[in-house]
Amino acid sequence: MIQEKSALAPASTRDSRVMARDGSFKIRRIGEERRLGTDFYHFLLVLKWWQFLGIFVVAYLAINLVFALAYFLCGPEGLEGISQTDLSSRYLQDFFFSVQTFATIGYGRLVPVGLAANILVTIEALVGLLAVAVSTGLIFARVSKPTARVAFSDVAVITPVDGVPSLMIRLANRRMNQIVDARASVTLSYEEKTSEGQEYRNLYDLKLERDTSSAFALSWTVVHEITKDSKLHGLTLEQLRARDAIVIVTLVGIDETFNQTVHAK
Repeated sequence: MIQEKSALAPASTRDSRVMARDGSFKIRRIGEERRLGTDFYHFLLVLKWWQFLGIFVVAYLAINLVFALAYFLCGPEGLEGISQTDLSSRYLQDFFFSVQTFATIGYGRLVPVGLAANILVTIEALVGLLAVAVSTGLIFARVSKPTARVAFSDVAVITPVDGVPSLMIRLANRRMNQIVDARASVTLSYEEKTSEGQEYRNLYDLKLERDTSSAFALSWTVVHEITKDSKLHGLTLEQLRARDAIVIVTLVGIDETFNQTVHAK
């Protein structure tokens, strides 16, 4: 029986694996200059919800604080209707006026006076419209993004099937729908050495007894027969550990609800 990765890998190599158990990659890029602004849209899409909402709230408050400071610098006469003249109270009222302008609420108690204040209102109204459009698009993209809820067995089992040792991994669809034209693939990855002695990680696709399912609705056991042509043939558990072996299972199909491609690994 091949246990989960924590049991397969020795302590010295567990943290060096390229892929975590949940299918996420653990990669550290060296020599590549990465700038957040070059792919900020994708960055916001792949964040966890609490991280995305946290950035959203911080950005919202920061924009209003900046505009509140700009209104504050216009002086007490910049906004008509300011009830108190001490600095903290005036800045607080400027902040709430900024919130009303940003969201185009406009209660009417505070009114911009003079050219500078009206220019600020014009700029903030435009920023507010753009911010609402961008945030709405991001939230819709995140909510409407189809995902697969596929459960994988905790262990991969090697056991005889019709007299042939076979690697067996079970998958289950956790949703109450079907994944149409589902295709499963199993890849064996381990470290090898070239004839020159250079170490590298190689990938081998393992041939499955059946790699497609017309309608994946319940469970599916993928089977790889360990024949003489298999890359697992003749390998012991100690050899797999020494080579830092990883078995990668991938499922791709069409979600019948969204009619879009989903995947899980």
